[in-house]
Amino acid sequence: MSELRDLYQQVILDHNRSPRNCYVMDCANRCADGHNPLCGDTVKVYLRIDDGRIAEISFQGSGCAICTASTSLMTESVKGKTVAETTELFRGFHDMLTGVAVEQGLDLGKLMVFEGVREYPVRVKCATLAWHTLKAAMDKADQAVSTE
Repeated sequence: MSELRDLYQQVILDHNRSPRNCYVMDCANRCADGHNPLCGDTVKVYLRIDDGRIAEISFQGSGCAICTASTSLMTESVKGKTVAETTELFRGFHDMLTGVAVEQGLDLGKLMVFEGVREYPVRVKCATLAWHTLKAAMDKADQAVSTE
């Protein structure tokens, strides 16, 4: 189990140091802002949705390692998925972190690196901020997302 935790930590550190899809998207047709006042994390998610599918996704922001890595992995996980598939993935990720549904039959792939975060309830908000912000962008919500 220690080796698995070490691998998970390495993936999180890698995505924190070199976040993927971290840029301002000029061709976005949806975006949303998110803020975690407890930790100081901020994120803006940019989407280009074509025919109900996430054709492109990016983000800008600053935050702790968990927030940055979660946002980076999120962008990799949802690119090319439909809005419905992304919503299902959001629910599965959220349920994994809150312990609501340990076994749900959803393949979370690399996102499983955040499974241990649920042991630290304060950090769950760091890991889910980008996901709530993504959901707001998909729903065309006008208000900024906050974890409080």
